[in-house]
Amino acid sequence: MSEIKVYVFRRKGRKNFEAEFRDPRTGRKTTRSLKTPLKREADRKAGQLEKELREGQWKATRNVGWKDFRERYESEVASGLALRTADKIRTVFNSIEDLIGPATLQALDSGAISQYQVKLRTPVQKKVAKTKEVRTVTRSKATISGYLAHLKASLNWAKDQDLLLEVPRIRMPEGASKGRMKGRPITTEEFERMLANTEKEVGEDQAKSWKFFLRGLWWSGLRIGEAIRLSWTDDRELMVDLSGKRPMFRIHAEAEKGRKDRILPMAPEFAQLLEQVPEDQREGFVFDTVLSRNTGKRRTDTATKTISAIGKAANVKTGPDKTATAHDLRRAFGLRWSQRVMPPILQLMMRHENISTTQRFYVGRDAQAAAEAIWSAFSDIPSDTPPSAVTDTL
Repeated sequence: MSEIKVYVFRRKGRKNFEAEFRDPRTGRKTTRSLKTPLKREADRKAGQLEKELREGQWKATRNVGWKDFRERYESEVASGLALRTADKIRTVFNSIEDLIGPATLQALDSGAISQYQVKLRTPVQKKVAKTKEVRTVTRSKATISGYLAHLKASLNWAKDQDLLLEVPRIRMPEGASKGRMKGRPITTEEFERMLANTEKEVGEDQAKSWKFFLRGLWWSGLRIGEAIRLSWTDDRELMVDLSGKRPMFRIHAEAEKGRKDRILPMAPEFAQLLEQVPEDQREGFVFDTVLSRNTGKRRTDTATKTISAIGKAANVKTGPDKTATAHDLRRAFGLRWSQRVMPPILQLMMRHENISTTQRFYVGRDAQAAAEAIWSAFSDIPSDTPPSAVTDTL
């Protein structure tokens, strides 16, 4: 066997030193936090670890601190994902700390995760910042399923990194189907009601800019985070390109869920909306005034909550105890265009990474619209034509 050696290092941007070595049992490279920012103390701990390894006393099952695990996962994994996904991972980890507070990674066994699910299902009291009203909020099965999916992915990564010997079993909530929309596409009449109620929520001064933002979401199919970052001139993230024969989106990998630099088609209605903006005003962000009322910063959560409030004021319900959201505008866009173009084109317009997502959510969803088209075509056949003759014409 090769000589056992422990190396001490500190990652860029990290506080504590870490040890790196090869597990004598598996030969795999392993790292663990030394839990100190002091080089002398880190060297001392590394020496003790090296002694344990040589004497066969070290065990891979030694507890890994929860905070150490979280720090590594967010730095090495979440930082390479889309911003919205990274934010969701932080939300999940925060909820784990708030609800069960594990001291170590190994403390997240099947029993602890079962208790975590129980607490996720428990209604919580939340104060609405605007009205100070206290509301009871219950997480949906789909939300809980999403939390558990992120947790399971992180634990699988921990196993790959030799931080866990086995991933605890996680039971997903029954009825939380990935094939179902969490909301529904809203209708044109419902969208017009939202526009009519915008001023009630944002005030007269902000109503014009928020209506422009709502129309932008309705006609573009952009995710809310994409719309907030949409720029006239900055190609480092997501940019409008009106220079060619057809208007396009230029999407930088850092701003796009699929993590690829892409040029994608723009819906004509959205292009027409943009063309209403005078050329001398086409600088900075397209939706320039979507800001937090308290900080003045561009925040996705602020925009999300404001649109939900507008949906509630307009009494647009998209599910049990659920009113219209920004994503319901995107769903309406997808449904409209699913009746106009083939799935591969719709996939580009929706910016789905996989066409299976497009097909699952939008292709063949509107059976009523399909039935109307079928009966409209049938009405073109003379009413006195016998069935046999109809068959012959086909």
